[in-house]
Amino acid sequence: MNDTRNDGWQPLKGLKIIDFSMLLPGPLATLIMADLGAEVIKVEPPGGDYARHMKSFLFEGSNRNKSSIVVDLKAPDAKDIIKRLAEYGDVAIEGFRPGVADRLGIGPDQLQAINPALIYCSLSGFGQTGPISTKAGHDLAYIAMGGGLAQKGQLRQAPSRSSLPVADIAGGSFAAISILAAMHARKPDEKGAVLDISLYESVLYSSAIRFGFETSAEENNHLYPANDLFTCGDGRQIALTIVEVKFWDNFVRVTKDIQPEFGHDDFASEEGRLVNADRLMALLDDLFASKPAAHWIEFLDPADVPATICVTNQETVTSEHALHRAMHMKSGETTVMPFPVIASGQHVTSKQTTAPARSIDAARILDKLGYSADQISDFAARSIVEVPET
Repeated sequence: MNDTRNDGWQPLKGLKIIDFSMLLPGPLATLIMADLGAEVIKVEPPGGDYARHMKSFLFEGSNRNKSSIVVDLKAPDAKDIIKRLAEYGDVAIEGFRPGVADRLGIGPDQLQAINPALIYCSLSGFGQTGPISTKAGHDLAYIAMGGGLAQKGQLRQAPSRSSLPVADIAGGSFAAISILAAMHARKPDEKGAVLDISLYESVLYSSAIRFGFETSAEENNHLYPANDLFTCGDGRQIALTIVEVKFWDNFVRVTKDIQPEFGHDDFASEEGRLVNADRLMALLDDLFASKPAAHWIEFLDPADVPATICVTNQETVTSEHALHRAMHMKSGETTVMPFPVIASGQHVTSKQTTAPARSIDAARILDKLGYSADQISDFAARSIVEVPET
């Protein structure tokens, strides 16, 4: 590590998580807990997590600070490995469609029969019950069904998807919160909770906070015309985020010599700005198109008008502010972003490990579970566990 900070804030040190999940939602949940100090054993199927084979940063980004073992859960002789994993762990998490975990021998009843205190989290698209619980889907489907695509994100555009996997991020975050809540609530000698988390409902929860259930999409659509994206003279976009009255007043004051029309009575109230949105947006378009984006930030910041340039990840991590906060760090040759909290002045950790190679930790994990070298070799010979040559 190219980082001189101390070990940092590790409140979950000692917590042991057995992670059967793949792709993003489950691995994000366990990444959060790994960043906070938990030990995460990533149990992968033969061939590895599907995300390993995608042309994206997804696998590397969501599997830092974990160990990996490939186990053929369908093999009858894998049952003892499952048993020992369940005995070792405090938490188990899976992301299969309902019924699959049971068929693989890792369902909640099966694992809690081995370790009653185990907290078990199922993270699925539509939940463990209901008429479409086994329906196939991915992030976009859950956003659509959760109401996340019913409203506009910009005044002059139809609803569109985000480049961020909103359902996966929300669901994974809610899974981590729920697991930690269950850990906090569990009393000594009490059976662990079984958690049922749906990605669709994670979106619905988020959508309901913003839009509720009583009004139509048309009534809800984009209430703040001056809270939008605008293209500047250099082709870069700026995010103007005026919501409160004080910020609109600041904006009118600082632009009055450039475009006095912003001070017209038609725009004096939020209702007036909404009724006259087309006219207002045209004026804003003309204003921002007249100068480069950097000019507008320098112009608006001293007047306390909220606006930022739309930047790339590469640009933001080299910014003065990001460097001052020092939240991101190097892990090998890769820049990573650990869990974003500073607790009493401490970052979460300075000890970041890169996403593990497939089953790279198999021998070490099996040794920790009490298997002999001969047993480990036998598992490898029979393709029950993938054990890379050292």
